[in-house]
Amino acid sequence: MKKQFLIFLCPLLLAACADKDRYEQVVLEEMKKEQDVKDYKIDPEYMAKCVIDTTYERMPGFFAFDPNRLQAYRNYAKMLTLTGSKDAEQKLNELRKDFGSPQELSKAHSVYTESVMDCYTAILHEGDTGDKS
Repeated sequence: MKKQFLIFLCPLLLAACADKDRYEQVVLEEMKKEQDVKDYKIDPEYMAKCVIDTTYERMPGFFAFDPNRLQAYRNYAKMLTLTGSKDAEQKLNELRKDFGSPQELSKAHSVYTESVMDCYTAILHEGDTGDKS
């Protein structure tokens, strides 16, 4: 019985890890393009880790492999790649459907944006306190 459960569970965990990894990669790519990250000489990987950690706390779901969280990983990654889409209007409509409503999409965008701003504040504050020590 345990072996059957593990056989069933392994593909789910692999898919979950792939969704999470995809989201993390998309955030890293966004941070590499972010002009303020360049201007303030912030390591894009450090900034991405902060943004990822902050958005994880604010995403739906209670733990990393919660089905709601897994869907959020997919949706957020898709949301962040909207600007590179050839048919942005169609992708925007898909995102509205994926998130459940335009309001939920807007909320997710706000969560991401607030996470980025909070990370800028925290990282720049680290630099300020580091210089005074």
